[in-house]
Amino acid sequence: MAQRETRHNIGVVLGSYHKQEMMEMLEEVRKVARECGLNIVREVWVPGSMEKPLAIKRMLMSDDINGVVVLGLIERGETKHGLVMGEAVFSAIIRLQLAIGKPVGVGILGPEILPEQIPSRLKPHAQAAVRAVEAML
Repeated sequence: MAQRETRHNIGVVLGSYHKQEMMEMLEEVRKVARECGLNIVREVWVPGSMEKPLAIKRMLMSDDINGVVVLGLIERGETKHGLVMGEAVFSAIIRLQLAIGKPVGVGILGPEILPEQIPSRLKPHAQAAVRAVEAML
């Protein structure tokens, strides 16, 4: 796909807990952002999913950021902790978009994703998150 002229600046927020998977997703985000003409001006690593909304908010409040892509994994565990956490994180992300008026493309796998489901979903979810931001800009 031919690269488009850069029109908008975006940031990327990702969790360091699943570093290898996030690196794979980040490389895909970088590639698709270039193809879409989006300039990544900031990449912020946070410990896990609960820290993502604050990092997203800080980016969305920056004048030089037009949108954010957020990446992560919330795996199925022995308890419903991941499901509850996922619901809280997704809800916070939606509220941030509505309050600030800038888009967030969500590339968070889960909640309750199984380990065998992860590899085939990394790149498609990364691509979809970038394209969601592009579409909303």
